[in-house]
Amino acid sequence: MQNTSPLSDLVDAHAPDLTAMADRVWGTPELLYAEFESVAEHTAMLRQKGFRVTENVAGIPTAVMGEAGTGGPIIAILGEYDALPGLSQEAGIAEPRPLTQGGNGHGCGHNLLGSGALLAACALKDWLDQSGAPGRVRYYGCPAEEGGAAKAFMVRDGAFEGVDAAITWHPDSLTRVDDPLSLANTRADFTFTGKSSHAAATPHLGRSALDAVELMSVGVNYLREHVPQDARIHYAYLDAGGPAPNVVQANAKVRYSIRALQLSTMLDLVSRVHNVAKGAALMTDTKVEMRVFSAVSNMLGNETLESLMQDVLDQLGGVPFDDADRAYASAIQATLSAEEIGQPFRRAGVPGQDGPLCDWVVPRKQPGEVMIGSTDVADVSWAVPLVQLLAATLAIGTPFHTWQVTAQGKAPAAHKGMTHAARAMALCAQRLYTDPTLLAAAQAEHAAKLKADPYRCPIPPEVQPPLVPRP
Repeated sequence: MQNTSPLSDLVDAHAPDLTAMADRVWGTPELLYAEFESVAEHTAMLRQKGFRVTENVAGIPTAVMGEAGTGGPIIAILGEYDALPGLSQEAGIAEPRPLTQGGNGHGCGHNLLGSGALLAACALKDWLDQSGAPGRVRYYGCPAEEGGAAKAFMVRDGAFEGVDAAITWHPDSLTRVDDPLSLANTRADFTFTGKSSHAAATPHLGRSALDAVELMSVGVNYLREHVPQDARIHYAYLDAGGPAPNVVQANAKVRYSIRALQLSTMLDLVSRVHNVAKGAALMTDTKVEMRVFSAVSNMLGNETLESLMQDVLDQLGGVPFDDADRAYASAIQATLSAEEIGQPFRRAGVPGQDGPLCDWVVPRKQPGEVMIGSTDVADVSWAVPLVQLLAATLAIGTPFHTWQVTAQGKAPAAHKGMTHAARAMALCAQRLYTDPTLLAAAQAEHAAKLKADPYRCPIPPEVQPPLVPRP
């Protein structure tokens, strides 16, 4: 059953502006740390809505923060707006058709994520002003979630100091409280330096950096047999040494992504992978340098906030889709396999249901399959108590990082799911403003977990965000 409280009415009042902004951000998809047009949209909207704006948060040109209200607790609403490469796609259709061949696209729905979060913040700003309740709401516009770890850099820089609790969301196939599970992750570049030579006439005088990279791959493949089952190690060649096979490659670079369920396990694996790289360099008489590109922690759950969000979702009910929404979602599902359509149900631990869209709320604590990625939201969860909800904006089974997500990014169903998420986040924050015991319980739970397992930033202190120049 939909909530018709004054706060919900405020969400509805701001929804047209933020929906239009979500569509504009969809139309200018930008990659990590290059979200200049997207952050400009968010900054302009913050100013238009009367927030006190701080730009260049943590020294990142594409990060912005807006604050409103006075006194009381500070509740942060987190948004994102970065896109992905190679996922350009025409909107509103059910077949792959790039707008720009090889271009960027919002294949993870972050155009909706940032706009929906800001929509919640706008409603809370007005409610705080109209009610006279003490409290401040902060909207954090965060770039580079897709591999850039911007929030981890922001946490390291103290950007969330003073915040009492944080709320965020993500577009999804189902509407539910997100499981507080994610893999700690380090992305590190291994640069090998050898010596070039004529590969036929004087191969003995060369020292092949490419050989070293390939031997590293062999070593890491053997390492995979001896790591925890939840660990993941992936790699991509950044520089294979050039196109000439008759030259011994003097330089080569490979990027490794090293993941584990716990931060301490991940950091140990990084050390072991580094040892493999050093062994490959020793075998080939080359040199190797490891440089961390980005890193994030595993998620720290907060049962108090998760129970609160579930209560809010149960009161709101599911996203109110209509027959036109279902027709388009059915067309998208026709491009998916049965396994893909079933995956969201398996992950949530609930039986599959008929219908191409989720217009209900998934109950909590179901024994679902563990299918985990990584996110820099996790580092914020160590800095402050945090909860994340998932809201249905996609045809059930739509895999992330695909053209199908980009195609649905401006659909009416996506706008409805975004607005529903904003309403849930705003009502959750309202409960925290008005119930000090609830906020205190969330903070006490968070403090107890940190006492047992203190936070260690996974990014070395000398590593800076991999910023890109403004066009």
